[in-house]
Amino acid sequence: MARRYDSRTTIFSPDGHLYQIEYAMEAISHAGTVLGVLAKDGVVLAAEKKVTGKLLDLSAASTGGFGGSGEKIFMLNTNVVAGVAGLTADANSLVNYARQAAQQHLFRYNEDIPVEQLAQRLCDLKQGYTQYGGLRPFGVSLLYAGWDPHYQFQLYHSDPSGNYSGWKATCIGANNGTAQSLLKQEYKDDITMEDAIGLVMRTMSKTMDSTTLGSEKLEFATLTIDPKTKTPLAKIYRPAEVDALLKKHDLAKKDEDTEMKAA
Repeated sequence: MARRYDSRTTIFSPDGHLYQIEYAMEAISHAGTVLGVLAKDGVVLAAEKKVTGKLLDLSAASTGGFGGSGEKIFMLNTNVVAGVAGLTADANSLVNYARQAAQQHLFRYNEDIPVEQLAQRLCDLKQGYTQYGGLRPFGVSLLYAGWDPHYQFQLYHSDPSGNYSGWKATCIGANNGTAQSLLKQEYKDDITMEDAIGLVMRTMSKTMDSTTLGSEKLEFATLTIDPKTKTPLAKIYRPAEVDALLKKHDLAKKDEDTEMKAA
């Protein structure tokens, strides 16, 4: 039945489905996991990298830019960091659009864009791609971790349909159901940043396809308030910092794993 109604985004099936949007969401459910947790003093994002290999040049992630591989976690503005699950090429297009929107707001009003307003701008664009002929939906979902003076720390999720919602803790991508149930059990409303980092690390270790956690498989970011300037401080961890964090929480690669690979 679906085959007659899934060739165009603009055609509803008799039972009320827009199949192209559902197919886009299905593509996201196979992508690398992205997990976000809202703490009382910050927001934590972690993401599973799918594109790995010994021959990849990761020098930019180690030394240049904001950190991160440019695959899963991006800086949208000084007060907003985003994690993406789905088609990275589509994500790059949306990230550029979001950065432009944030800079236009800064230029006009001389203040950082409110987090929900930025999510809304992106969702307006995504919704347009579900309504007009000749276009296909963006095959990517985003988690936005941000801070603004209106609502303090916030965590939003948006999907290819153009819907967005606020969360205390959520997960997108592969194994999101398992991660959601783990977060429901362990999340507390008054969770601190330190506890949130531990929760994210433990949840990722249980839901990632990889048997061992390491910086080549994991990206990590936090958003806090700088105690001196009282402004938002976004940090995307570099590979060495991710490994140090994993070691601190006893989730780093075991020595025997490294020896087996060497053999």
